[in-house]
This record gives sequence, C-alpha cells and structure tokens, in this order.
Amino acid sequence: MDAGAWRLWQSAGVLSPQSLSEQDRRLVAGWAADCAERVLPLFEAEAPADDRPRDAIERARAFARGELSTAGEIRRRFVAGRAAHSATSPAGGAAARAAAQAAGVAHMGAHALGAAAYAATAAGLASRDSAADAADELTWQLQQVTPQIAAALRKLPPVGEDSAGPLGPGRLASGDLGQHIRRIQASLTTAGDDVGTD
Repeated sequence: MDAGAWRLWQSAGVLSPQSLSEQDRRLVAGWAADCAERVLPLFEAEAPADDRPRDAIERARAFARGELSTAGEIRRRFVAGRAAHSATSPAGGAAARAAAQAAGVAHMGAHALGAAAYAATAAGLASRDSAADAADELTWQLQQVTPQIAAALRKLPPVGEDSAGPLGPGRLASGDLGQHIRRIQASLTTAGDDVGTD
C-alpha cells in the first residue's frame, strides 16, 4: 500500500491490522518493555550519558499502565531510535532499537514484536555463541507471555505479509529480525494459550 492510499485508509477510520486496539497495545507494551530492558545494559555500557532508550522503556511501561496517551507517544516514537547512533557496537545499537520499538507500541502494536526481535538480536550480537544466546533470549521472552498477551499478539499478521505497518516487507521481515519474529509468531500459534506457563 502506498503512502497516499494509507492516509486515505486511515482518514476513513480503518486501522492497519498491525495497530491492535488500544487495550491490546497497552497490554503488549509492558512485555515489549521487559524484552528491551533485558538488553539495555549493552547500550548503557557504551553510552552511559544517553538516557533516551531508558526513557523510551519507562514511557512504554507508563503507556501500559494507562498513564500516557497514544497521541503524545506518537510524537515521541523516534527519539530512542536516534540513540542507536550513540552506540559503539552493533549489539548496543540493537539494544537502543529494541527500546525504540517498545516505545512505538503506543502507536502500533506490531512494534512489540520488533522490540523482542531487536532484543534477541542484541543478545546474540553481544556473545560468542550468537545463535544460542539469541535463542535463549527468545525462550525467555516467550516465557513472559501471558495468555492475554499471546491472544493480543496472535491478532497481528504474519511478518512480511502486510505492508501497512512495521511487520511489512522490510527490515523487521528480513535477516535475524525476521527469523526471530517468525519464531515468536510460530510459538504463539502452536502453543495456544499455554505460552508463558510452566
């Protein structure tokens, strides 16, 4: 969908399937913040004076609690992403992008999967056993998914199939990010409401 068609679609009151309802966005924002916070030390070790990613995570949590509005957060959604340029390693940059994606959930629920994917990527990039550590991070993330969060995340279209949002063909659909999101989505589909329970 091109930009003009997307604006027309939005002006008609039709939301992207990647948006989710406000209630669902508030629900998944806390999970996205948890995912991003786990790798935040990778960024903070490289840029300790840059508080934009930490602020983004705190705003995602405040949005989840109902303390911030969608409109206010839409205006601020790119701030933490710019902090990735302060990082000195790919892992630190990915950690900053995880925080930015968490903050973006207020605008579009699909960013929750982006936060998880960037966090897993950061964990993998920071280690010698990249694939194993990224997989461990994804396992931890899935263990934090409650049945309610799983139900909300299952409403999102499969990564790469819907162009009206961050899960469309592009950065989140390709490479390690796309593989991480596909693993999360497959786990949500196959596990039903048992995700996150022991």
